[in-house]
Amino acid sequence: MSSQTHDLNRRSFLSRTAHLTAGMAGVVVAGESSESPAAPTFSKHQVREKTEGCLRVAACQILCYPEVAKSTKKVIHWIETAARDQVDVIAFPEACLCGYAGGDYWKTARPEDFREGERRVIEAAKRFKIAVILGTVHWEAEKIYNDLLVIDRGGVVRGRYSKTHLAESWPVPGKVLPVYPVAGVKSCFIICHDVRYPELVRLPAVAGARICYFSSHESGLTREDKLSAYRAMPIARATENSIFCVMANAPTSPKTLRGSHGNSKIIHPDGNVLIEAGYFEERLVTATIRIKDANSAIARRAAGDETILKAWLNEGVRLVEVHGDKA
Repeated sequence: MSSQTHDLNRRSFLSRTAHLTAGMAGVVVAGESSESPAAPTFSKHQVREKTEGCLRVAACQILCYPEVAKSTKKVIHWIETAARDQVDVIAFPEACLCGYAGGDYWKTARPEDFREGERRVIEAAKRFKIAVILGTVHWEAEKIYNDLLVIDRGGVVRGRYSKTHLAESWPVPGKVLPVYPVAGVKSCFIICHDVRYPELVRLPAVAGARICYFSSHESGLTREDKLSAYRAMPIARATENSIFCVMANAPTSPKTLRGSHGNSKIIHPDGNVLIEAGYFEERLVTATIRIKDANSAIARRAAGDETILKAWLNEGVRLVEVHGDKA
């Protein structure tokens, strides 16, 4: 496709989608705003004051860079911003320490750069007393894993979750399905393409997870044929398991269409979207949630009902590694 044709298509696309973000409170296109719309849509789920049994969670929708140090600086800026808003847990997009780089990038990527970036984020989590779900990578025996580093409040590293079902060629698949305590709540984790495989959330939900942190960097807005499924799948993972889902995705750059498609969101266990970002904005998507609303009822029923799947499902639950609160 010629550059002229691409430019015409891009302008046409932007004109069709501009109305989706126009008029939203606190929207800054590709900016550094952290403002959120006033309140969740569903009044019965509104938590006006964070009391015992509540958690303030945030999905950070940002574009990052191939340069790890530059991305780390941006991540720490948003950690500090979230801490000022009394956020307990902040989740970042997939591989955000390198801007979800691909291709030849991994021929020269240096593990020590990622270790230093992670060290600085751990220090920030400790300094600001906040839990962080960080999109990063790590190396083992010269193999690369696309994973989430789970950092609890106080800078306590709970462990990693490595992406199970891959959509890229540079990493190898993870082999562990963990449940870690994050801010005192049992939590599970999926990355991007994983969302298409319901058992990655169902099994941890049966094992006790109450929140699923979903970090992604999905296809961009030029893949309009994928957008409906992208919105439906995380909602399904929440409601079919009766747990919360906190989805942190990268936005689209309005200038280049680089990135993903935004729509970071927080989903109630009954499937209602409490709050959702637009396509282009960089922002925090925040909500205060009542943990008791997440009881894993549907997931536990799937494992408890006398059906032909009961034994099979409970055998799968034994694959989940449930970690305790001990640091």
